Amino acid sequence: MEKSTEHSFREYGAIETALKSYMESAKTGDASGYAKDWYEHTRVVGTLDGQFYNLTRDETMQFAEQLGGSEGVESRIAYIDYQGNAAVVRLESLNWGGVRYTDFFLLSKGEGTWKVSGKVFDAHDRN
Repeated sequence: MEKSTEHSFREYGAIETALKSYMESAKTGDASGYAKDWYEHTRVVGTLDGQFYNLTRDETMQFAEQLGGSEGVESRIAYIDYQGNAAVVRLESLNWGGVRYTDFFLLSKGEGTWKVSGKVFDAHDRN
């Protein structure tokens, strides 16, 4: 197997790893992992119950912790696409606080590590 093929294959796993703290926070309510997996400049934008959100990483951590964990939440990565050091991920979550979310994450790889740089979300029937 060519080295570039192996590297390409492994990048998908590395990108997925950058979202593990987010997916775990949906279950546990502990968003502390965002501090290492998200850049400090990360913004989160979307609408929930008619309210428009434009949050910093730290505000998003607080929001997730206030929402708390949802033991029955199911999250699945629908797709990952990347080129070089830029990636986009679509994540589908069902029953996080009673809401179905579709999240679009933008990630960037700096210093050998993939991190979340931005997120846009749709709260399906609650926006």
